[in-house]
Amino acid sequence: MPSGVLGFEMLILKYVLLLYAQLGIIMAEVFVMVKSTNLYVRVEPDVKENAENILTQLGIPMSNAVGMFLKQVIIKRGLPFDVLLPTLQPLDISMLSDDEFHAELEKGYSDALKGNTFPAKEALTSLRGELGI
Repeated sequence: MPSGVLGFEMLILKYVLLLYAQLGIIMAEVFVMVKSTNLYVRVEPDVKENAENILTQLGIPMSNAVGMFLKQVIIKRGLPFDVLLPTLQPLDISMLSDDEFHAELEKGYSDALKGNTFPAKEALTSLRGELGI
């Protein structure tokens, strides 16, 4: 086939595609091909299900959400959220079983016998600081 004919066909195809795009029949994204790779992740079934339910309500496929997370890791150069240990909470004796309650009493008694004690004022100041109150 002469090269002039091929060039003419390409020109016609270009104008047809441009016309289709202007009419809204096709979008520019049709021409963008993005390389992708598979990622296999093990998660607890209920975590996956709950996350999928939320993402479905947001209209975001799971694969897009994972991609967004990974892009944020790159942008932030680390996790895109704080990873912290839970704040200390005071021991609620009403939530303990009798055995757990007696074990806590034994720990306190054992500490007292070993001399692992602090003045009450110092202990309360330290406790307030740990609890942020």
